[in-house]
Amino acid sequence: MRQKVFAGHAVRRLREKLGLKQGELAQRLAVSPSYINQIESNQRPLTASVLIAISRTFAVDITSFGAEDLDRLVADLRETAADPLFKDLDLGLQDMKAVANLSPAFAHAFLRMHVALRRTAEWRASLDDMITAGVTPGADEAKLIPYEEVRDFFHYIDNYVDGLDRAAENAAASLSIMEGAEPGAAIAAHLARRHQVQVEIGPADPDAPLSRYDPRARRLVLSGVLPAATRAFRMAVTMAQLEHGALVEHTVASGAFRSQTAAEICRLALQNYFAGALILPYRRFLELARRLRHDLDRMALETGASLEQVCHRLSTLQRPGAKGVPFYFAKVDRAGNITKRHSATRFQFARHGGACAAWNVHEAFEVAGRTLVQVGEMPDGARYICLARAVSSPALRHGQPARAFAFGLGCEVSFAHDIVYADGLDLKAAPVAKLGVSCRICPRRDCDLRAFPPLDRDIRIDENVRDIVPFTIS
Repeated sequence: MRQKVFAGHAVRRLREKLGLKQGELAQRLAVSPSYINQIESNQRPLTASVLIAISRTFAVDITSFGAEDLDRLVADLRETAADPLFKDLDLGLQDMKAVANLSPAFAHAFLRMHVALRRTAEWRASLDDMITAGVTPGADEAKLIPYEEVRDFFHYIDNYVDGLDRAAENAAASLSIMEGAEPGAAIAAHLARRHQVQVEIGPADPDAPLSRYDPRARRLVLSGVLPAATRAFRMAVTMAQLEHGALVEHTVASGAFRSQTAAEICRLALQNYFAGALILPYRRFLELARRLRHDLDRMALETGASLEQVCHRLSTLQRPGAKGVPFYFAKVDRAGNITKRHSATRFQFARHGGACAAWNVHEAFEVAGRTLVQVGEMPDGARYICLARAVSSPALRHGQPARAFAFGLGCEVSFAHDIVYADGLDLKAAPVAKLGVSCRICPRRDCDLRAFPPLDRDIRIDENVRDIVPFTIS
């Protein structure tokens, strides 16, 4: 059964952006003013005919009125409401859906306030230890919060930045990238021709910066330890700095970040976004993904990109009117920390803490180089094809640890026919891993991998009975 679309806030925002009154919008769409009023107050869903009328009249992509943003926001509210601070308030799922529907801006403000409150509580709890250790209170906290703010910025725009993506695509076409030209050579030649920037490959010195751009000397030095795909990426970042600074700054300003540090982090992330979009231009990469049915190794081989670049780019293919398969993407270290994450699906990651132990990204470290396939089910019943692959970077000298990460990439099982890794899977009979966002909000009572009880449930302990998990959940 197809989910009804309640998007009153989106219709109201569109109307206010156009400077129209409800009656004027109703006239343009050939419906009654009372019907528009009911839609904006979420008393009635958007019908297919109204969605089509909005799309044709105002050139708006109707997929932007879908339920994915609402699901994502409700999931974040639910995780936050699991904090014991709110235990006595009985914040139900319907309450959260109502807030997300009627006032998404207020919901985001609530999430932001909770993050600030949590950080303050952590800071106060560790204050004595910090003073004893001679550490300046608040120093580490100030570094962490901006990263979370930028992460949420990309999270809520579906990790797709239209202006930069199209600018990168146009530049790629002019350089014949993915049309026969080797990306690194093409970008290097462009930098020399247009900006008189010389690209040099430095020695393989493990202590030297991976890249260094000198704007006065017009010289970009890339470390000799970098593989070809990363060299091309670093050159593309320099191209973004030189040619698209105004577009980057406009996008940074739209984020309304609370600190200069957050703005700087976002600026760097946007330059990296342009670089990824230049090396793997949107429409050609989307066509390749469809033709190869998302075979990651073949896509990396044909484009010359790294596995991480391919996976990350797949998670950004959400252009209105030309969307790819909606993927989630995550980069996880050996300790279970999610260092990079995005979900264009209903699949949710923990905002705080580690990832679900039943997720196959953890197992990937044991079989590095193999792509693991898992059918996973979240507590809301949604099922996903979960791919996981571990990669490592060797140590560059004696005494230096090797770096290892696992990448998680997945989509809902309804897209199985588009994914080569689903071939041979009997989706009706295949084992299903019971996944969750994190133990502290997971409702599952029968998980043997549970690390600690959920915050919003009481537990019972029977000293005469011992199971794998030493408690039962009410």
